[in-house]
Amino acid sequence: MTQISFSQGTIYPDSITHHNNTTYALTKLAASGEKRLLIQGNTSEFVGKVVNDMLVCKLTAVNAATLRTRLPWLNPVPLGRQTSFGFGDRLGIATPGHIASLRAAIQGKPIAPIFAQQSVRENTRTGRTPQGVLDDAMWGVFQEGWRDLWGADADHVKEVADLDPFVAAGYTFYTIDPSDYVDNEAQTDDAATLRQRAQRLPWERLGTTYAAMFAQYCSEPLQAGELMLDFDETIFLRALVKYGRAIGHTAVIAQSLNEQMAGQVYDLEMSVDETDTPTSIHEHYFIANELIRRNIPIVSLAPRFVGKFQKGVDYMGDIAQFETELVKHVAILHHFDRYKLSIHTGSDKFSIYGIINKQAQGYVHVKTAGTSHLEILRVVAVHNPPFFRRILDLAHGRFQTDRKTYYIDCQPEKVPFGRQLADAQMPALLEDFNARQLLHVTFGSILDVYGSELHAFAAAHEADYRAGLERHFARHLRPFS
Repeated sequence: MTQISFSQGTIYPDSITHHNNTTYALTKLAASGEKRLLIQGNTSEFVGKVVNDMLVCKLTAVNAATLRTRLPWLNPVPLGRQTSFGFGDRLGIATPGHIASLRAAIQGKPIAPIFAQQSVRENTRTGRTPQGVLDDAMWGVFQEGWRDLWGADADHVKEVADLDPFVAAGYTFYTIDPSDYVDNEAQTDDAATLRQRAQRLPWERLGTTYAAMFAQYCSEPLQAGELMLDFDETIFLRALVKYGRAIGHTAVIAQSLNEQMAGQVYDLEMSVDETDTPTSIHEHYFIANELIRRNIPIVSLAPRFVGKFQKGVDYMGDIAQFETELVKHVAILHHFDRYKLSIHTGSDKFSIYGIINKQAQGYVHVKTAGTSHLEILRVVAVHNPPFFRRILDLAHGRFQTDRKTYYIDCQPEKVPFGRQLADAQMPALLEDFNARQLLHVTFGSILDVYGSELHAFAAAHEADYRAGLERHFARHLRPFS
């Protein structure tokens, strides 16, 4: 290993990199706990202060961009159809722990990580930017000496206007979420109503006619591997009305993205998981077929599966039924052989990970978000109970407002307030269904009020947080490796 020393701080040993006659490293300053980039050799285009024989640089966007040009493995790349895992990080400091979990869990088949993953909604609530999210993940990759592939997910893009900052930042995975254009009422409409509503679809945008689509789906049963799909008129109409506008909207965003990417390779996902009712097998076939027919290059598709996928808790539902339905979804997946299945709200679903891996045969992407946030709160509960009490009470006060964009079964009245708990009882709340959801969905409010204090706490307990993330995510990853 190339040697480098810095008397004003502690160097992260895995960050030490010698490349093209220049040495780079990351240090944590003893006085402030802040991190700095150290450079010996070619320091051109970096912004910093010379200390002895090296340049000491703040972790700015400019320095991050320059470092990416020097060390190409710090750039995210498309991951394709290989097994992949999305690590959400709302504080921007969890990547070292995520990498530790990958190294601890992977024994055979590799799992491709997405370290930078944040939705438009999450960026709004946390006050972060796509560039900031990517840079934070990159510094974690550098700190840990990660040289393998990794991706960056522009999550839940709902409109064309959402794309610009993600494209400019260099994201490589784009999750289109047309759920606002899904017609949930179609699930219960009768055939006559569905016929009327089908006439009002944006046929010009869809680029076809009702008669042509009806002939394609309803002339004869369709074979998908061993699965036979018989579209009668009502089944076809329900799929068409429920998802027709969403497919048209996805096509618009995909076309704009393709133009903005200007020939750069990227991964594309279409997500309909945030809808009121499960995606049926016929509907899955319809969505995939229509996307492929329009040359929309999806690498990943996220249906709404049976049961409940709620934030920060295990799967809720009949596991046998889930597996039965998953087998059918996988048959369609293999029939088209173009994409992998994406499991959204995928954190903490320990009871079904093994089933997913077994049935999907590696063609799967798991997406997590707020569970990393819960892990830093676990560390707070252990090491600073008074601070945790304040966070808990704030979550109670903000819950009814913050929960409005989430499908959850949390009963906040079953979660004690801080004053009702002894210090030793605090950590157990991170194992409680209702408390996990209460603390999960109020993350934006928690960061608004306590963000600076939480960052300072995390910096002071960096090793504890990293170890907690390693344990927690290794449990997620092992069933897939």
